[in-house]
Parts: sequence; C-alpha cells; structure tokens
Amino acid sequence: MDERLSVYDEKMQKSLNNLLDEFATIRAGRANPHVLDKLTVDYYGTPTPIQSVANVSVPEARMIQISPWEPSMIKEIEKAILCSDLGLNPSNDGKVVRLVFPELTEERRKELAKDVKKKGENCKVAIRNIRRDANDSFKKLSKSEDISEDEIKELEDKTQKLTDKYISDVDKAVDKKTEEILTV
Repeated sequence: MDERLSVYDEKMQKSLNNLLDEFATIRAGRANPHVLDKLTVDYYGTPTPIQSVANVSVPEARMIQISPWEPSMIKEIEKAILCSDLGLNPSNDGKVVRLVFPELTEERRKELAKDVKKKGENCKVAIRNIRRDANDSFKKLSKSEDISEDEIKELEDKTQKLTDKYISDVDKAVDKKTEEILTV
C-alpha cells in the first residue's frame, strides 16, 4: 500500500475500532464484563479501572461478579456503578459485588438498536471526513510536487475503495450488534 494512503487507512481503522469498543460497552441483556471498562474507582486518591482493583467474572448469563482484592473497595465499586449510566443496582454480601442484568424490555431494545445505528452513522461520517482530508491532501500534492493528474486520480480511487471497505465493515458491525440486541 502507498505510504500516502496508509496514514488514512490507519485513521479509518481507529474510527472502526473506536466504534467496536463503544459497542462492547452496550449491554444487550447478557452480562458482559466490558460494560465496566469505562468505570473507575477512587483507589487511594487515584482514579483506577475496576478491573485493576478486583477480579471481574461472569458466573451466570445475567450476572457479573466483582471480587475486590481489598474488602474496603466494595463501597467504592458500588458507588462507581451507581453513579454510572449502566442503570444497574449492585448488591454485596461483604465479600463480592454482584450485578444482575434484568431482561430488557422491547422498548429498551429498540432504543438501544436506534443508538447503535446512530453510533454507526457517526463512525461513517468520521470515515468520510478522513476520505475528504485524504483527497484534499492529494490535491495539495499536485500543486507542490511533480505528480501527475493520473496519479492523483489513482490515489483518490484507492481512497474511495478504502472508504467503501470501512463503511461496509461499519454496516456489518451495526447489523451484528442490532441483531444481538433485538434477539430475546
């Protein structure tokens, strides 16, 4: 691949990876430990990811169990979960914190599916913006360097093919996540 294109390929890949990371945090009725990825607890004055202060496991399909390495962290973990936008109520028995995922309502499923589509559209816009930036930089190249119009056209065509590939990947990811959410 042309090194002038690889920069934009990398940026598009980052946009797609960011979208997939966002999808991992959307709960689809099943317990997924990734919903805790963005949560931090106050660990001796330092915001620390929950996974760094506790063992996170999924003993059942609809439950996450968080076993802190220090019992004093239970209150901090509960506070972080309650302050988050997860909409879950943690329960503890003094040793572990349990998160039980309720069955999603049909209305909530449709809401989540709509949110997934919106995030997918935002990712496509980001990818198209990267394509525009690439094409702009190729046009500037034609003015500053000895590069033919045919080479510029070829770079723009390759950029379009790259864009199409990533847009297709985004569509597949959106369809897969939507299906996962809508499956009861």
